[in-house]
Amino acid sequence: MPSGVATRGSPLTVAGAAAALHRVPFSPSAWKDHLACPIRATAHPVKGTTLSALTLVLGGARSGKSRHAERLLAAATDPVYIATAQASDDEMRERIAAHRAAREGAGWTTVEEPVALAEALGRVGARPVLVDCLTLWLSNLLLGERDVPAAVDALHAALDARQADTVLVSNEVGMGIVPENPLARRFRDEAGRLHQALAARGDASVVLVVAGLAMSVK
Repeated sequence: MPSGVATRGSPLTVAGAAAALHRVPFSPSAWKDHLACPIRATAHPVKGTTLSALTLVLGGARSGKSRHAERLLAAATDPVYIATAQASDDEMRERIAAHRAAREGAGWTTVEEPVALAEALGRVGARPVLVDCLTLWLSNLLLGERDVPAAVDALHAALDARQADTVLVSNEVGMGIVPENPLARRFRDEAGRLHQALAARGDASVVLVVAGLAMSVK
C-alpha cells in the first residue's frame, strides 16, 4: 500500500498529501496517475530476513514490502490475512477487490478489520497471521477519533498472547519533510512511535524493504 498521496508539485509524502488535498492522512485515492505503471519488482529474501515469531516489515510505497511479507508465510499452514483497508471510495473498492483476487487460490483466509485489530488477532487463534497494514489501521483510528494509545496497548497484549507466527506490514512515513498540518504531523508521529515500540519487542525481527530488496534491520 502506498505511504501517502501526491499531487503534481507536492512532495511524495503523507504530509504533502494531507496538506495539499485535505484528504485523510493516509489514502491511495490520488494515485490514479500511477496505477497504469506495472510493478515488476520482486522482493528477494536475504540472510537475516527469514520468519520470526513476530516480524515487522517496513517500507515505502510500492517497495515490495507486502509481497515480501506474503513470501515469509508462503509455506505456512492455513494462514490468515488481516486486511485493514476501508472501502472509502470507488478507487479504494477497486484496489481492495484487486488484492482479494491476488490472494485467491494462495491458501489465505482473509479477515477484513479496519479498526479492531487486537480483537481480530484474538479470534484467529493459533494460526499464522499477516496484517497489512498497520499504517491504514492507524489512519482509521485517527480519523475515527479513537483512543490510539489504548488501541496500541491492546495490540501489544494480543501479540503477547499469540501462539503462532505473526507478520506485520507498515509504511515507513517518517523520512520526508515535516508535515504542514496537525493531523498529518500526529499521524507521522504516531506511526513512528508504533514502529519503535514494535521493534523494541524481544520477540520481534525487523525487515526494511527498498526497491523490492529486503534488508534485515533487527
